[in-house]
Amino acid sequence: MKWSDLPGRHSLFWKLACWLVAFCLLLIWLSWSWGRYMEEQNQFLSDDARGTLSRYAAEAEQAWNLRQRAGVDACLQGMRQREAGWIGVIGGDLQSLSSQPLTDKEVHRMTFLRGLDWPIHKQRLPWMRVPFPGDPAAGSLVIELPQRYMPGQYKVFWRVITNGVIPVLFTLLLCVGLYRLLVVPLNNLREQANAWRADQLGVRLSSHTTNRPDELGELGRAFDHMSERLESTVAMQQQLLRDLSHELRTPLSRLRVASESEQGLEALRERIAREVDGMQCLVEDTLQLAWLDTERTPLPGEAIEIQALWEMLTENACYESGWPKEQLHCTVDSSCWVRGHLNTLAQALENILRNAIRHSPEGGVVQLGGRREGDYWHLWLEDQGGGVAEADLERIFQPFIRLDGSRPGNGGFGLGLSIARNAVQRQGGSLNAENGGQGLRLNMRLVAHQSPV
Repeated sequence: MKWSDLPGRHSLFWKLACWLVAFCLLLIWLSWSWGRYMEEQNQFLSDDARGTLSRYAAEAEQAWNLRQRAGVDACLQGMRQREAGWIGVIGGDLQSLSSQPLTDKEVHRMTFLRGLDWPIHKQRLPWMRVPFPGDPAAGSLVIELPQRYMPGQYKVFWRVITNGVIPVLFTLLLCVGLYRLLVVPLNNLREQANAWRADQLGVRLSSHTTNRPDELGELGRAFDHMSERLESTVAMQQQLLRDLSHELRTPLSRLRVASESEQGLEALRERIAREVDGMQCLVEDTLQLAWLDTERTPLPGEAIEIQALWEMLTENACYESGWPKEQLHCTVDSSCWVRGHLNTLAQALENILRNAIRHSPEGGVVQLGGRREGDYWHLWLEDQGGGVAEADLERIFQPFIRLDGSRPGNGGFGLGLSIARNAVQRQGGSLNAENGGQGLRLNMRLVAHQSPV
């Protein structure tokens, strides 16, 4: 067994182990301490019994000191009226101090007398020897212990309490603790799952469950993360459907108007081709964005040289936009290699480049720069389009957001940056925006790859 196979410091295993060990130690302590207490209660004379017998001994001593045998006879006669068992007074030589001598059987019993502090057994009523309190050597009271003073009157009752009721109560206490430790958070997870089934995707677990450092806390945090992911995915899909239906409605309306107009066949064909191309681009971009948001299968990684990728993208961008290549600068050298999926990263960078060209003024410059930061490359693409308001720096990554109010299809559909961010995030990176010196600056953080020798 390896050390890595052992439970962690905050594992639920240690909590259960502590609970069970504490429960066992508590039962052992209870059995030992309560057992000793019950032994004293069931085998030794009570304080009331000791006080009564000591008082009888004091009366017998006083009678002996005042009237000798006659006094002892009178004292014993009074005691026999109060107690049903045998009572006698003997001296230090085990001889009777009363006028009535001891029988052979009584003399034999004198050798098995018990003291007040001796344990008592229930085989029969024992004979107790109580020395005179003033002069123990002068004599002792011998009495057959009355039945009412026998200890252990409630022995069966206390055995039931000790061996039955108390362990059951402690076991119930342990069950309550285990229920709160295990079942309560599981019930919370079940309630959240039921909420999902009822389309209540905004339900979250309580902080009492998610803040736990053990396995149930990890499970709760995973549930919350899954719930957030599910809610965002469903919300995005619903938003995409609403936006897509809205964006398609406009070109379809234009096609209907064009079909009902009296324009020539050539112009109608040109209009239809333009609108169909726009709708096709819109549908493809929307489907790709939805796929990037829902697909979680890791993309195969490979080494990508950013400088070579930039050269390829700028060539296509210059051809499409008519920009001269001299206006697209790259200050990243050949040492910039990242780890990622070539096609996905190329599309993300292409979308960012097209967005920068679209919003830069005629004769403006778009520049790509970067620097190494540990295990990542920080790349930035900056245009000269004047930037955006600080409140809109995050909104520009939302689907179908066009801050310039351009007509759908003419200035783009507002999907490029959304697709770019999802593509970069799928490769373990990040993409955010800030206002640079003259325009918008998009920062990419990509996993670095060691450049091949």
